[in-house]
Amino acid sequence: MRKLLLIISALLITISSSAQQNARKSSARRQARTTASAKADKSPIVLATPIRPANQKDVINLTVPKMDVVRVGFVGLGMRGPGAVERWANIDGTDIKALCDLDADRVEKSQKILERNGRHRADAYSGSADAYKKMCERNDIDIIYIATDWIHHVPIALYAMEHGKNVAIEVPAAMTINDIWALINTSERTRKHCMMLENCVYDFFEVSALNMARQGVFGEVLHVEGSYLHNLDDFWGEYKNNWRLDFNRKNRGDVYPTHGIGPDCQVLGIHRTDLMDYLVAMDTKAVNGPKAVERQTGKPCTDFQNGDQTSTLIRTIKGKTMLIQHDVMTPRPYSRMFQIVGTDGYASKYPVEQILLRKEQAKGLKVDYQNLNSHTPLNDETRNAMLNDYTPNYVKQIQDKAKTVGGHGGMDYIMDYRLVYCLRNGLPLDMDVYDMAEWCCIGELSRISIENGSAPVKVPDFTRGAWKRR
Repeated sequence: MRKLLLIISALLITISSSAQQNARKSSARRQARTTASAKADKSPIVLATPIRPANQKDVINLTVPKMDVVRVGFVGLGMRGPGAVERWANIDGTDIKALCDLDADRVEKSQKILERNGRHRADAYSGSADAYKKMCERNDIDIIYIATDWIHHVPIALYAMEHGKNVAIEVPAAMTINDIWALINTSERTRKHCMMLENCVYDFFEVSALNMARQGVFGEVLHVEGSYLHNLDDFWGEYKNNWRLDFNRKNRGDVYPTHGIGPDCQVLGIHRTDLMDYLVAMDTKAVNGPKAVERQTGKPCTDFQNGDQTSTLIRTIKGKTMLIQHDVMTPRPYSRMFQIVGTDGYASKYPVEQILLRKEQAKGLKVDYQNLNSHTPLNDETRNAMLNDYTPNYVKQIQDKAKTVGGHGGMDYIMDYRLVYCLRNGLPLDMDVYDMAEWCCIGELSRISIENGSAPVKVPDFTRGAWKRR
């Protein structure tokens, strides 16, 4: 009997052990299926990339014939247009041929700017939403400078390129992926420049920090940050027909990303040595937006789409990250963040300018590395000396005039000067149509991510593979 009990006990243990193993295997299979399902659920949302039309080539490093004098026509003379007229009137080698705005009085105000700067009066176009078309159809204009509200950027730019004009477009140049592809295809087919006027890449700290990054001062750059944090309570009424607040009311996502992402993409060499891979975005609820509408209309607003704060996180194919933020609603100090985080150094512009370097990294530079530690930035004198050392020569040559003429402290003047310089010398522009596309696409892609529970969204390769040979 004892022997029989031992046999039965052993058999029960074997059965129990086998059952436990099968249970573990079953649990593992269920976990594997769950993990696989989760991975499948987290795969990025992918937007279709249109095939490049036959016989159409990319415009990487595009150049146009040298221009002794750059002949320009301006469209949109409301908030930003007059400042651009002022700057171009102070750049040698330019001829302001035409001025266009829906309102004739705005055209006349810009004529006064020309006269004050000793320039001839330009041909005037106004009175119709299509007045710009006659200007674009002329044969004596090289570039159309577009400073209208956002929704009119693309139709004007497309018409101008179709009529043989280069275009420069205020930010953001395009608000939808379809419009972005339209600009790319038209630029590629017509072989005309399509540049977005992103002035923040030309601010003094940014150009020096970019030069430092390119020369390896920060080691390998791993992470960058940028933003547009600018409460617009004092400015909403200055936008004709309230177009900017209305756009935020009707659209969700980071609708104004380019000031933050532009300098970041230059530091990371996007579509030069790296490429954005995918993004995820989220926003807060809308609180101050509806209140702004109510203050203006006197009526409750229940359909405001854009959150007060939007945050977008982007990963590149080389494993770098970008954090981009948008907030025009809350009472925060103005900031574009602009941070560079490298393996051996760090730089930030807001709220105060800072540079921090590893002691070993600083030894080969003009820095008192003996007094450095791992968490304290350089003192003001050393930081400013470094920034000056790395200021590009072209900026040093014109910075005094840039600050005198102005435009956000001088960066707008540097931007326009560089555009004219490149056109006069037959050089590729500092920013091409693919920069425009990459920086503007964040608007719609962030909306798609937010509306799908902050799902990852693939960032299209707007160069359609051409970046690999750059």
